[in-house]
Amino acid sequence: MNPMKLRVVDMNTISEPVTPSNDAFLPLVEIKDFCKSYGEGNNKLSILKNINLSIRDGEFIAIVGFSGSGKTTLISALAGLIQPDSGVLLKQGQAITEPGPDRGVVFQNYSLMPWLTVYENVALAVDEIFKDWTSAQRKAHTEKYVRMVNLGAARDKKPAELSGGMRQRVNVARALAANPDILLLDEPLSALDALTRGNLQDEILQIWEQDKKTVILITNDVDEAIYMADRVIPLNPGPDATFGPDFYIDIERPRDRTALNHNERFKQLRAEITKYLMAVGMEKAQDQGSNKIVLPDVRPNTSNDWNQAHNLILKPAQSDLGRPRYLEFSQVSKIYPTPDGNSTVKVVDGFDLKMKKGEFISIIGHSGCGKSTVLSMTAGLNSISEGGIILDNREIDSAGPDRGVVFQAPSLFPWLTAFENVMLGVDKVYPHASKSERNDIVEYYLTRVGLGGSLLKKAGDLSNGMRQRVGIARAFALSPKLLLLDEPFGMLDSLTRWELQEVLMEVWERTHVTAVIVTHDVDEAILLADRVVMMTNGPHAKIGKIEAIDLPRPRTRKALLEHPDYYRYRESLLSFLAECDHSH
Repeated sequence: MNPMKLRVVDMNTISEPVTPSNDAFLPLVEIKDFCKSYGEGNNKLSILKNINLSIRDGEFIAIVGFSGSGKTTLISALAGLIQPDSGVLLKQGQAITEPGPDRGVVFQNYSLMPWLTVYENVALAVDEIFKDWTSAQRKAHTEKYVRMVNLGAARDKKPAELSGGMRQRVNVARALAANPDILLLDEPLSALDALTRGNLQDEILQIWEQDKKTVILITNDVDEAIYMADRVIPLNPGPDATFGPDFYIDIERPRDRTALNHNERFKQLRAEITKYLMAVGMEKAQDQGSNKIVLPDVRPNTSNDWNQAHNLILKPAQSDLGRPRYLEFSQVSKIYPTPDGNSTVKVVDGFDLKMKKGEFISIIGHSGCGKSTVLSMTAGLNSISEGGIILDNREIDSAGPDRGVVFQAPSLFPWLTAFENVMLGVDKVYPHASKSERNDIVEYYLTRVGLGGSLLKKAGDLSNGMRQRVGIARAFALSPKLLLLDEPFGMLDSLTRWELQEVLMEVWERTHVTAVIVTHDVDEAILLADRVVMMTNGPHAKIGKIEAIDLPRPRTRKALLEHPDYYRYRESLLSFLAECDHSH
């Protein structure tokens, strides 16, 4: 085969490898001029337009895209669940017109029968497809795939007794047991924690190597796409979504996550794909217009030096930024009773940390390490078993509006507008301000997070990303002493996550509020924080290591990817997480 050539795509900074022509290339799957719309008349919306793709037998394809770009529509069409408006989808030259056992599908949600065991859920597919086999053959085949996804010990458990990761393994086993030619994976790992996600990635790759299936993976994770695939194809945001350029992953297999961090080709591909996705995202971003709202000069009643007789400025005085021990965790522990009630377990054991005023801290670790427990104790939503937490010289013993909290799923009232949801908090902490001043505070922060055109939309009508923006605006509008963020972007696609990280950093630069974020995302932890606090596995979780992030601010993802120290910080965090992973 001739060496790969490079051609420049529509951005000067991105080069795209292209496969040489090959007369022997016979595609297993072909998509030709595929178009799909939903709705009728004036409400008709074009989702996918002129989609073209050829996939060879045994190839592993990753399609990266964003919410609403039509990824699930594409997978559903390949599965034969929906038909195109125009164009054609072919498998081995034959049109795909209906579902079939030759295409195994795994969706993001676990479509398992809750009353059946692991074994019975997989057997359901085997018994339906291989009716001409003997009972012993079907039993052996079912057990093979249950073992293949490491669920042999859980074969007789029902879905309710399984973790999210185990339920998704059942889905994978059921799809594989049908012995399909093609495995269609629609974001099957996006709802899982980082450790479970990594383990399942490895299992899928092992199965792919062993059985040489053709795999089409839909994902919003660039690292996952590069780690797993032969070819990564961006699906540009809709409406009228189209494919971007192919990125060929010419990195030798098997691939090792830790080693990839030192691989120059990995770094190059990662930067190119990320820059491409960010560029197309910016093209589609709606212009919110200039922010004409001026923040009123009022201070919230949660401020230490608030005085109702004096309308002091909203923003806290910047003169004491960097004040030591503004937030102090003193040997904080959390103890829970065991399920049988006969003993206790110490989940968090002696969390000890001092933060400066205006500092931004990330807390990272595997699921179950007590990250969110530390955050909920700081918010006053969970009692402290041992030790204490001091904020601005006052001990935390209950919840209060001096702490703004943003959870993974923002707790908004769906029947209220975005404006009204934020105003609920603003009314509480600015009772001394005039109505017009309170209105301006709400509008200022909603506009800052990109919702200037959606102020009067009900929360129930907003997308997940828009609801999360309301949560961030609400937290900042309270002008809290401390901002607490618990996996705030974990449920969002990559583009929305990147965009909201930028929004968070931009608003933080204006306020320099003291902030703590809990995350499992290594890149997010580095991007946002002054220091990254790494927690050991639970129970008895404690601080295992603290990494100071000495990168210039203000930060952008693009600048981060180009900074010479970025991959050194990344290596430090990944190595710590890998050590924790192997500690059991």
